[in-house]
Amino acid sequence: MKALILTTFLATSLSALATDWQTLFKTGDKLTLWKCAENTESVKLDEQGNIVLNGKRAHLFYMGEDGKASWKNFECEIQFKTAEKANAGLFFHTTWQEKGWPDQGYEAQINCSHKDPRKTGSIYAFKDCAEPGHADDEWVTMTVRVEGKKATVTINGKVTNEYTETENHAPETKRFGEGTFALQAHDPESVVVVRSFKVKRLP
Repeated sequence: MKALILTTFLATSLSALATDWQTLFKTGDKLTLWKCAENTESVKLDEQGNIVLNGKRAHLFYMGEDGKASWKNFECEIQFKTAEKANAGLFFHTTWQEKGWPDQGYEAQINCSHKDPRKTGSIYAFKDCAEPGHADDEWVTMTVRVEGKKATVTINGKVTNEYTETENHAPETKRFGEGTFALQAHDPESVVVVRSFKVKRLP
């Protein structure tokens, strides 16, 4: 009987863990809970139903059902593919902004072969990576885990960057706090395809 109870408890616990993830996008979804700023034509869905980021600067913000989507401590996972010279980014702890590069939060860079020396996994301009940890034209899984004042970036299962905000961190908006996510279309020569994005809250 005790063994049965333990087995049931473990099964229930594993099931709960499995449903902790919230899917914000997967292939075939519509972008009804997202909102694009600036050049809306730079964000589209391809024939397979994946997000394509290509064109003049634009940022696709996840708004949620009530327009107030927000996370503090979290782990998110994005699956994407970069073309040659592609440049994009995943902003977190950010907020809706009608134009310009997002002022609030941090950017996890997506860049394998673009001339920008800050490669995939960089916490842009704060702790940068010289190597992307992946190749162009292949599906990549990037995970960003934020706990308190620390972000850990994993590329295809390997930790490639860890960044901790210092006590004397000067910028007032580029800092850990709370907010939503945004995907970046960088320029007309850049093509990035996203097939899934999910997140789970952490204590």
